[in-house]
Amino acid sequence: MDYEKKNPAYELLFIANVSESIEAAQATVAKFVSLVEANGEIIDKSEWGKRHLEYPINDMKEGYYTVVTFRSQPAFPSELERLLGIDENVMRSLVLRLDEEVAEKAARRALDKAAAAAESEKAAEEAEEAAPAEEPATEPEAPAEEASPTVAEE
Repeated sequence: MDYEKKNPAYELLFIANVSESIEAAQATVAKFVSLVEANGEIIDKSEWGKRHLEYPINDMKEGYYTVVTFRSQPAFPSELERLLGIDENVMRSLVLRLDEEVAEKAARRALDKAAAAAESEKAAEEAEEAAPAEEPATEPEAPAEEASPTVAEE
């Protein structure tokens, strides 16, 4: 199915509870990202990680932020909002419909990010391959310096 032409783009921002652990928050993120993936096409996903909240939410001072840009059928975002509201590990959430210009910019930014990551990975692999070919230069051992005089020698 051609999501880009038929379906509008949306952006989801949610804050997961980190009071139990970061791993629990990441599991919540994985749960909702896989839900979005099953019902649409993910354009970009950005995990901002654990951050301090400007004001406490449910007596919590920190949360795990995640932003997902995606395309889906128009009925899916309302169901997603309902599920986010039910989950106790989600402190706050917001789903916005994006203008096409903004969605295109997000898609280009995601492609640029992926290209940069692939380029740095390729450079790392090339550096790793080149490293064993070069013999590490061994420096001759310097003669041991004369030990400082001890009390017995004085």
